[in-house]
Amino acid sequence: MIKSTIAALAASPLLLSGAAFAGPYVNVEASGSYPDGAYTSGTIETVIGYEGETPSGLGWYVSGGPTVTHSESSDDFGDVELVGYLGGSYDKFYGEISGTTNEDDIDWGAKAGVKFTF
Repeated sequence: MIKSTIAALAASPLLLSGAAFAGPYVNVEASGSYPDGAYTSGTIETVIGYEGETPSGLGWYVSGGPTVTHSESSDDFGDVELVGYLGGSYDKFYGEISGTTNEDDIDWGAKAGVKFTF
């Protein structure tokens, strides 16, 4: 009786956790740059996105929204710009491309990697 109660309590978080969810999301992120340990600049972005997975296991997402930068040298917040992301993953591999508007053009970024879990 006691062993089965302990087992039931140990398994209860698994019963309450949700399944993997595909659909809309909101992501708020702040980042900063600290060369030599001193703050120089940062960004705050709020994006709305949508993620999903194909029947063959290819995960994907697309998101976009406003971003604003801060510079320590002028202690000033920059203009509100737009940022967008398009990414995907398969098994351990992932990749992402991004673009951020500025006064004259678009700043592009990309990343790719492999995630090992233990």
